[in-house]
Amino acid sequence: MVGVAAVNTKLYFLGDLNMKNQSGFTLIELMIVVAIIGILASVALPVYQNYTTKARFSEVISIAESVKLTQSECLQSNAGVLVSCDTYGKLGIEAPRATENLLGVTITAETAVITSTAETAAGGFTYILTPPEPSATASTYVYAKSGTCISAGITNLC
Repeated sequence: MVGVAAVNTKLYFLGDLNMKNQSGFTLIELMIVVAIIGILASVALPVYQNYTTKARFSEVISIAESVKLTQSECLQSNAGVLVSCDTYGKLGIEAPRATENLLGVTITAETAVITSTAETAAGGFTYILTPPEPSATASTYVYAKSGTCISAGITNLC
């Protein structure tokens, strides 16, 4: 009986080593996860940067559009004469103040073109609104949009 007990103990010991549970991940599994995260990051980062640029540039557009609204009302009141609405003083408003996204908004004398320029944080693009040709009978003024924001390569920036 002594010999059998020793054999049984030895078999039990070897069985315990073979039945040990594995825990953790293998190296290949970890490498696959790292590769997937790298691919997702390489796609997500440019999209996020475009998103933040659009969000910041929307302030530049919004401020330029508020000047355009005031200028349109001025043009309707002055029979579409551009020189009657080509300065902030003639519009009866103050020039918009610079913000962290807006460098400034200018109105060109005589042509009444509104140029809004973004800070570097908002892409540094320009947004230009050109009023239509003077017309005493126009009831709606459709401005032409231009500027570097159109050719920026960011979809629907302006």
